[in-house]
Formats: sequence, C-alpha cells, structure tokens
Amino acid sequence: MKLYDTLSTEKREFTPNSDIVKMYVCGPNLYGPCHVGHALSYIYFDVLRRYLEYVGYQVYQVQNFTDIEDRIIEVSNSEGLSLGELSNTYIQRFMEEMNALGVQRAHEYPRATHYIGEMIKIVEDLIAKGHAYEIEGDVYFRVRHFQTYGRLSKRPIEEMQAGTRIEVDLRKEDPMDFSLWKKSKLDEPSWDSPWGLGRPGWHIECTAMSVSLLGSQIDIHGGGQDVIFPHHENEIAQSESYTGDSPFVNFWIHNGLLRLSEDDTEKMTRHTGNFVSCRDAIESRNPEALRIYFLSSHYRSPLTYSDDGLDSAERSRQRLINSLRDEASTSNVEEVLSADDHKSRFITAMDDDLNTPQALASLFDLARDINRSKEKGISVSTAQSVLKELASVLGLSLEEDLTSSTGDAAPFIDLLVQIRSQLRDEKQWALGDSIRDQLQTLGVNLEDATGGTKWRMVPRG
Repeated sequence: MKLYDTLSTEKREFTPNSDIVKMYVCGPNLYGPCHVGHALSYIYFDVLRRYLEYVGYQVYQVQNFTDIEDRIIEVSNSEGLSLGELSNTYIQRFMEEMNALGVQRAHEYPRATHYIGEMIKIVEDLIAKGHAYEIEGDVYFRVRHFQTYGRLSKRPIEEMQAGTRIEVDLRKEDPMDFSLWKKSKLDEPSWDSPWGLGRPGWHIECTAMSVSLLGSQIDIHGGGQDVIFPHHENEIAQSESYTGDSPFVNFWIHNGLLRLSEDDTEKMTRHTGNFVSCRDAIESRNPEALRIYFLSSHYRSPLTYSDDGLDSAERSRQRLINSLRDEASTSNVEEVLSADDHKSRFITAMDDDLNTPQALASLFDLARDINRSKEKGISVSTAQSVLKELASVLGLSLEEDLTSSTGDAAPFIDLLVQIRSQLRDEKQWALGDSIRDQLQTLGVNLEDATGGTKWRMVPRG
C-alpha cells in the first residue's frame, strides 16, 4: 500500500512504526455547526482507517475538539454561553451527524481545555531550550531556531507572511514567530501559568494532545489542505523541538477542499456563511449517497458540491442495492459468478493512495455483472457477498430505503406521524412510542421539536 505524503511530495510504501497504526485527525473548532466540507474530510479518513483495518492493521485513532480559540470565545460571549455549554452543544450535534454519515468513532476525542497542564509543560520546556521566549505574559516560538521550518508547506521563511491566526505583534523578535501562550484579556477564559493568567495558542493544542495520547512519533496525521500552513507547519516545529524526535509524523495526509460552485475559488467555510451544514445535507440526501459522491473524487482533489452530482450518486447507490436483491431462480446452479477479479481491482485501487474512484468503479462493474448473471440463471450469491464486503470498506451498508422498497412512502409516514401526535395529545404514550419504535426499525427517525415532529431517513446496519 502506498500513500501520498505531503512532506516528501511522493507516494511512499506505508509502513507503520509499530504493530498499531497511530492516527491523528484534526477535529472541528466548536464555534458553530459542521458543514459538508468537514463531512468530506472525516469520510475520507474514515475510509482510510476502514481500509487499513480491512488489510489487517490495528488502528488507534485520535481526533481532537478545539474548544478554546478566538471565534469560540466571540460566540460564547455573544450568545451568553459558557465555553462548556457551547462546546457540549456542538459536540453532541457532531456525534449525531457523524453517526448518520457512518463515520466510525475515534478511540479518543480529547478537548483542548482538558490538556492545559500538558501545554504549559511543553511551553516551559521550549523556553528552557531556547526555542521560545516570553514577553509581558505572551510566549512565542522562535521560528528561525527550527532550521527546517517551511519544509511541509514548501515556503522559504523569507517569502512567508503571517498566516491565519498569527497575530501581528511588534514586540516579537521576528514577524514569523507564532504564539504558544496568550496573556488573558477582559471577558476571556484564562488559566494560571508561570507567565500569569492566559490561554493557549491554537497550534500548541494539537501537539499536547497528540504527544500525550500517541507519543512523540505518529504514523498518520490528517487534515484539510487549508491547515498545512500555518497549523501543521507549526506543529512540526514545536513538536520536534520539544521531543527531540524526528520525524514527528511519518505520513502527512491532506484532503482537497469542497466548494459550493465551480466559480467559487474559496473553500467552504463557516465564518463567511459560505457553507451547507451537515444537518441540512443529511436531511435532504441519503447519507450513503453523500459518501458515494465524495468518494467518486480522489481525496486529494478539490470538489464542487453539486445537486447533479448528488443525484447521480443517489442513482449509483440504488444500482448497487438492486444488484443485492435476491437472485432469480437459477437453471445453471452449477455455474457461479466469480468476483475475484473485481476484488483484486478494488484492492489494487485502494493500495494506490486510496484511489476510491477506481475502487467504486470496480463495485459498479461487479454489480453490472451480477445483474447480467441473474438474467442468465447463474448463481450470484457469492459475488453479492463480496460486493457487500467491499462496500463496507467504503462505509456503505447498502440497506434498502423504505421509499425504494415500498414505493413513495412519504404520505404514509406523514400519516403515522400525525396519528402519533394525536395519541400523544391524548396521553396514550405507549401507543405513540410504539409507532416511533416501529418506524425507527424501518430507518425512519422522528425528531420532536416545538414546531412539531419531523422525520428523516437514516442508514440502517
């Protein structure tokens, strides 16, 4: 298996440092709801983990929650919520959305605020080694002390400018030096430290969490291409300066970014309002169709969110489901459709830097052969099992939708929801709960809110 490493800019054979693959994926910043650009990234890394486990590796995955940062503080102050209240709201929503999208849970979900002590220890060590310095309660990392700074983003220091979330501070020794610890301001949460009350900078958070949970060297560090610089560049500098171990990461893997239109040169992002929320996407589309749409593009390529593309993904998913329906009565039961070539193509594609478009193509070709073999009376049960097996590697259960198996069921679901509401008004709770539970077994989730009850289809299995 070969994976593309952003640092070396080449595909390299994947060899983990130990028996367990240590994988760290940058998680969401908890100032607002996740959008489909986040979903794209987490689906890609979910598939990477699934495939590693499929071929026999044991994977230990950590995905962080950033729960202290400038925008989070702004939102918590404007909405009158504590950091914990705001974070808990969006963590719960995130988990619900990832469940609906079939994204496996990470083994650890550390929150930045739970690792303040570890961050302070790292910053103290960096100061003691001369890699960082304190000015009036603020602490900065000396970028020029790290001789290979810029090797991930391929930017010479002389050509760099302070990037996103790097403050302009004339007190700094060098404009490129980045913040490790920030002196507290009014109306901001703060923690005691050797430099007075303050809070951590953005970059030190991931170093503290990854080193604490995975050690000084990890196999895979994932994230979007938008955080290569400055975030991941700074992570390398501070982590290797702290631990003395190099490389900090064996494979830096970055996914391409999602846009709303072909004319849109900017990535999908929350703070500009230029996004489609995960919740809206899940409510309007089958989550597995979203998966197929994203996986139809290579993870390193940019992708445009498109209704036409999603419609095509819906149809493609249904083709796979149709091929898994009971095989027709066979006249040549001794003849069995082999799926060996399709499985070999799938594995070859996935071994080539997670080439999911080609892997999906092998599934669609297998589905076509299954349908043709059914017509000829050839046994396809073995091939169907292989199709299910390979689809599961991509996170696809390929369960029948209620609407696809019984026709347009929406009016009947609406009627059942209405009857349940009437039963609840009459305090017949048991009957109302029975309707809810039966619908849930069919893949229909009910959501009670002040404006009434809404329902949506969710993947089963």
